[in-house]
Amino acid sequence: MSCIGIADIHAERSLGSHDDLDCVQTHGIPRNLRARIVVRAAAAANRLVGMTTTVRHTRESSIEDRVNAVDWTVASDHLDAYGWGLLENILTADECRAIAGLYDDGTRFRSHIVMARHGFGRGEYKYFSYPLPDMVADLRAALYRRLAPLANRWNESMGIGVRYPGAHAGFIERCHRAGQTRPTPLLLRYGTGDYNCLHQDLYGEHVFPFQVAFLLAEPQKDFTGGEFVLTEQRPRMQSRAEVVPLGRGDGVIFAVHHRPVRGTRGFYRVNLRHGVSRLRAGRRHTLGVIFHDAT
Repeated sequence: MSCIGIADIHAERSLGSHDDLDCVQTHGIPRNLRARIVVRAAAAANRLVGMTTTVRHTRESSIEDRVNAVDWTVASDHLDAYGWGLLENILTADECRAIAGLYDDGTRFRSHIVMARHGFGRGEYKYFSYPLPDMVADLRAALYRRLAPLANRWNESMGIGVRYPGAHAGFIERCHRAGQTRPTPLLLRYGTGDYNCLHQDLYGEHVFPFQVAFLLAEPQKDFTGGEFVLTEQRPRMQSRAEVVPLGRGDGVIFAVHHRPVRGTRGFYRVNLRHGVSRLRAGRRHTLGVIFHDAT
């Protein structure tokens, strides 16, 4: 497994190494009156232009209701075009604080990773154990249900024979039959100077093409720096980077490994990696929702 700093163009963690880490680590009603998905495309001057669909919900609405309220046609279009999509205000400030507050409860987790010990960057993260916290389990199930049709379409475009069942329970059963039985949702914690190298989260034979990261801290108040970064490696071209603008309670859906891109001779695969730039000050917590389990 190899990994270099976030400022470098390429970093890769190879499947099968660091088995002890289970994976290729390659994590009032103010803002939450609305659940929106904001779609941004790069403009000519490298600015981001947004298209937003807005659905109102109350504080008491379920995670499933909030996820269902997203305009998934818009989300799918942006994932097709750029390999990521932004879900705004899915979690309330109170929910963000509650999830981040679990970090110091050792009974909730099966594994604790200090990134610097393994060349992953700086910072740390913990994998939840089963049973998952209710909110994490609800996010995993509701998001999977909406993403599975797109995952099947992507695989068809790329000539990959794997298809995914409509419900997450069916996919997890497939993972467990193959020996991938350890849960992968995780909490990440960064302090001043911490960062996460560019990587892909591959944990075994069965990999769901998407994962979702939720920012649990408030930028410019709880921390500065620490931007979510995606790079895209295009055949015979230089890598391209994007910085995803996240607020507290927002989630970003992104491709785990690769995405289909239409060329003159049909579709080809483009590899993506993700990471977090150096935190300049403060503390940043992130919830990572990964849909496949680990060996």
